[in-house]
Amino acid sequence: MSKHIHRTAVFLIVLLALMAALTACSSTSAPATAAQGQTQGQGQGRGPRQGRGQGAQGMADHPMLDVNALPGGELNEAEREGLAYMREEEKLAHDVYTALYEKWQLPIFDHIASSETRHTNMVLALIEKYHLDDPAAGKAPGEFSDPDLQTLYDQLVAQGSQSLEAALTVGGAIEEIDILDLQKHIAAADNEDIRTVYDRLMKGSENHLRAFTRVLAQETGETYQPQFMDKEAYEAIVSAAMGHGGYGQGQGQGHGHGEGRHGQGNHDENGHGHGQGHGNCEGNNH
Repeated sequence: MSKHIHRTAVFLIVLLALMAALTACSSTSAPATAAQGQTQGQGQGRGPRQGRGQGAQGMADHPMLDVNALPGGELNEAEREGLAYMREEEKLAHDVYTALYEKWQLPIFDHIASSETRHTNMVLALIEKYHLDDPAAGKAPGEFSDPDLQTLYDQLVAQGSQSLEAALTVGGAIEEIDILDLQKHIAAADNEDIRTVYDRLMKGSENHLRAFTRVLAQETGETYQPQFMDKEAYEAIVSAAMGHGGYGQGQGQGHGHGEGRHGQGNHDENGHGHGQGHGNCEGNNH
């Protein structure tokens, strides 16, 4: 009998101790669990991406010409001088755009610099075909044999480094100069191979001019004004459709919103709540 009472007493003591522990656990853990429920929630927001811009046609020019397959003949003095000058003028365009890309990190400068490399190499192919001296041989970026082109390079880089608007305006100016010089050299050339290469370069410069005027408006809201060409000739170029090797750049912006869930609850249950989130998305179309 006494053993039974003893066992019952021990059992009751253990049971009371266990109940006390559970009560203490409930009183201390409930706030923590509730707080945990409030902090573990995750919000998710999403929304349609909306943007505007102008699509690209790509920066690749026409494939390189095989100048050796084009008819040629004895060069006149104007053709000799023209090849030397255009070799360095196309190099000038490349070197200025490379410098401005390093300054502003705007893709159009990098893309068109690559195009100018192809242009100057086409002129180099003609120089090699006719066994002429290459005025750009051994010249580092920003270095030129022609003192006038050296001065022009220095001026254009300094001007284009002042602001993004100035840089894009410099790009337009270079393409205007290029077009006018090519027109002059085409008129003075007798050989088909030279005329064909110059015509190819001029179409590329017209594409570049259209690209710079468009990106200037997109990036700054400013309208390009011709600096060397007459207004009528300029308008005829920029209003024409982009030819092969054209460049386009667009930017898009959008906003998204959605609902998220924030966990809320007591110590013995998980509650649910709701919230709102929003985000921004940007996209470029090059």
